[in-house]
Amino acid sequence: MLMIPILNKMKKRNTRQKEIIEDVIKNQNHFFTAEEIHQITEKENISLATIYRFLKEKKEKLELYAYSCNKKQVYSKNKKSHCHYICEETGEVIHFDIDSLDFLKDKIPGEINSFHIEVRGTCKKCK
Repeated sequence: MLMIPILNKMKKRNTRQKEIIEDVIKNQNHFFTAEEIHQITEKENISLATIYRFLKEKKEKLELYAYSCNKKQVYSKNKKSHCHYICEETGEVIHFDIDSLDFLKDKIPGEINSFHIEVRGTCKKCK
């Protein structure tokens, strides 16, 4: 009797749709959303659900970073941080970068791989 091995269901197939999404992401040099990727790949008939699954898989493999921004999930290939200043008067969101989190080294019992910071206040225009 010939035994046929059962394929591991956890193994992910590399499909044409995944290749298209991967190519679109390679060309992104800023933060992007699943909806933006969907809009770019619209002609390829790739569902938004497929894009979300692909992004989730990339995030789990630490090949993408994900952050909450303006009540949306945004992704980045190389930005390991995402920082906002939010004006409490107008709700305007201003993105900024932080060069170092050295001041946290003694407070955190481990290594920092990525971070998301939200700072609130009243901007100069509103004061």
